[in-house]
Amino acid sequence: MRHVQSVLGVSERRACRTLGQPRSTQRKKPAVRADEAALTEAVVSLAAEYGRYGYRRITALLRAEGWRVNAKRVERIWRREGLKVPRRQPKRGRLWLNDGSCVRLRPCWPGHVWAYDFVQDRTHDGRRFRMLTVIDEYTRECLAIVVARRLRSDDVLQALTDLFVERGPPEHLRSDNGPEFVAKVVRGWLGRIGVKTLFIEPGSPWENGYNESFNGKLRDEFLDREIFYSLKEAEVLIERWRCHYNTVRPHSALGYRPPAPEAVLPWPSGPAYAPLRQRQTAKPEHVVLNPETGPAGEQLFRAL
Repeated sequence: MRHVQSVLGVSERRACRTLGQPRSTQRKKPAVRADEAALTEAVVSLAAEYGRYGYRRITALLRAEGWRVNAKRVERIWRREGLKVPRRQPKRGRLWLNDGSCVRLRPCWPGHVWAYDFVQDRTHDGRRFRMLTVIDEYTRECLAIVVARRLRSDDVLQALTDLFVERGPPEHLRSDNGPEFVAKVVRGWLGRIGVKTLFIEPGSPWENGYNESFNGKLRDEFLDREIFYSLKEAEVLIERWRCHYNTVRPHSALGYRPPAPEAVLPWPSGPAYAPLRQRQTAKPEHVVLNPETGPAGEQLFRAL
């Protein structure tokens, strides 16, 4: 409005009448809240720390820090500061039944369906390493991320054994048709434990959607942002990110609450799996008959 007045040399009344803007709006001074600068600094700081989070997840983090703010105000600051999360996702088909339902068993309670899959990355020297991710589809909690240069069927058995002793076996275990998952020793052991296997159709990763979604978050929010100079560094940083994912990171499917907040689940004292191929004995030391293991430990011992 002031530009129109200065260029055309007209009064404020005429300029407002021509542009259709009330004079009260023109003369009203914008009220800036006292905490606007501090909130803006907090939003920018969180956006810089978590580069793949949108304004809704940033809002949840602000509320966890004690801010009384809604998503609309954070979005306004987000747009004013020019913050943006670039996202490119290819379109994928879906496998549906005639009644419109998806071909898969949906989790109904904690421990109902677990899912596991492999993720691959490289250290700074170009050498590849693999990660075995295990999640609970109902709670969305990441139960373990096993990191090693090579992961074979015996490594899968070792990681599952530790998780079964710690948390108890699930009813179903979902995976793709990789050789480490469909191996006879793995299927036979799971059958003796009483865990039913759910293998997805070949070439249909969307049937393992919960785990694929988690792997995408792991890749997008962490792996693509870190350089690992050694395998040990990768193990430490990946375990730290797993704890952050479970206890701090807001999950949109859970109402922007973390899957396992620290107030509910204590911070783990150590990794949820034993070191891989460091000590080979006739019987794994973590699977023994003693009163502490309980029925789950006895069942695993008999199966092994």
